[in-house]
Amino acid sequence: LIAVKTSKDTTTAAREKEAHSPREEPWETALKTTTVDVEVGEFRGHKVSVWDLLHSKYIPEETRKELLELYQAGELTLDQVRTVVSTVVTKAEAASAEQQETLSDASAESAAAGAEHSQLQED
Repeated sequence: LIAVKTSKDTTTAAREKEAHSPREEPWETALKTTTVDVEVGEFRGHKVSVWDLLHSKYIPEETRKELLELYQAGELTLDQVRTVVSTVVTKAEAASAEQQETLSDASAESAAAGAEHSQLQED
């Protein structure tokens, strides 16, 4: 036996599937469709959604939850959330770069001190 589905069957099945799948909240859609140009770190040169920035390694979980709660409650506008998230990401990346530079300087100083120590021993 071969069963043939008509387009009506397919449409009904699609509607049923849609009715059972969780719908995205409007506030969530807004965060996912609003993009930001962030010129630091892994995001440099890319437009990134506010949602992706919120869920990046740069935003601590506690901060993310607080921002989402304030946004959902209407206490923050989408533009305010975008500004806060961009600022946090930029500052976090700057701090990370500064830390890397400090570590690099420390290892260079250590290498120079080691070379100086070797030179004194040879003399």
